[in-house]
Amino acid sequence: MIDFYPPQKGEYSPYFDSYLSLNPNKNFSELIQSQVEEFRLFFEQKPEAWADTPYQPGKWTPKEVLGHIIDTERIMTFRALCFSRGDQNSLPGFDQDPYVLNAKFGAVSLALLLEDFEAQRKALLTFIQTLPKESLDHLGTANGSKITPRALFWIIPGHFIHHFTILKNRY
Repeated sequence: MIDFYPPQKGEYSPYFDSYLSLNPNKNFSELIQSQVEEFRLFFEQKPEAWADTPYQPGKWTPKEVLGHIIDTERIMTFRALCFSRGDQNSLPGFDQDPYVLNAKFGAVSLALLLEDFEAQRKALLTFIQTLPKESLDHLGTANGSKITPRALFWIIPGHFIHHFTILKNRY
């Protein structure tokens, strides 16, 4: 079981306060796993066409939101890998819109996207288990801001909650 405390101020850019504030006071591993189950159940209860329909023109479809979540989690995990290993190179930011556009998530089945999401979450948890605890505190630079692997890991469930709330309320 993975259990480590959330990041403190100074371990991340204030930009991420909104995501981090969404996290419930819960064990990290349990939170990550419960989100997978909750998301799968949510999507399974919707009609098939729902996943390909944006809530208004110009907005992402639910499948594109899911793909964006997966992409973001991969990027955050990669950043955490680099910084936990002591890499001092500054990592670039990313523009989410071209990522979603170029991924063409609409051509991917919802079942495969959900499977990919679950696999990403399993990989995240096994990766964290391999890390020495002190590596969670290594400070790196991503998108011009200092951040620790601990913060990157905790941003993941908060980012998920942000988008899941939008899916539940607007779609």
